[in-house]
Amino acid sequence: MAALLELDDVSARYGQVAALHGISLTVGEGEIVALLGANGAGKTTTLRAVSGTVRRSGDVVVGGRRLHRAGPEAVARAGIAHVPEGRGIFAELTVWENLRMGAYMRRGRPDFRQALEYFPWLESRRHQQAGTLSGGEQQMLALARAFLARPRLLMLDEPSLGLAPLVTREVFRVVGELNQKEGLAVLVVEQNAAIALAAARRAYVLETGAVALSGTADELRANDAVRTAYLGY
Repeated sequence: MAALLELDDVSARYGQVAALHGISLTVGEGEIVALLGANGAGKTTTLRAVSGTVRRSGDVVVGGRRLHRAGPEAVARAGIAHVPEGRGIFAELTVWENLRMGAYMRRGRPDFRQALEYFPWLESRRHQQAGTLSGGEQQMLALARAFLARPRLLMLDEPSLGLAPLVTREVFRVVGELNQKEGLAVLVVEQNAAIALAAARRAYVLETGAVALSGTADELRANDAVRTAYLGY
């Protein structure tokens, strides 16, 4: 499988505080990869290092192109969409206005039918203020907005945060459909290791800003340390 995203010896810091210490990982074309780890392990910072929103060193390569000091707009134009922790929707705008923001870098008139195929409820809520949606609906809106940018890679940061288990399963069902039907690659940070490993082909476990373990989802599910620390059995 050809690599879509490659991180080679990536370090990152917030001021004088080092958060990543030489992270190396890959995401293949059309692959779902999970990032697991405790709070403060560096998962969110890894996504920020890719999207250019934190000071970093090392190589970030997308589709064979090295993103040298690229900022968020250049990263988005390279085909990466980032749904941050907390969803990052524009609460004061309507549902439809949020979707238009997702499609602003695409040439021509945005085709909202692409989003409605996976998120049909958006049509009836198009004029509703986004901040009045439920937490699950806001997460789905954030996914739909990211999808309208037609990225090659979708980065999700804690998509289950604050959601009921049933809603979380629905979010991951839609992510799985986008992966299978659209060939969308996904790099997902998730505290719910069980659902993340069920969705992913491979996973990395981070500890204190470094990769501690990596392997297929099946290998990590069978790993005693992972089962005890993250799966609870």
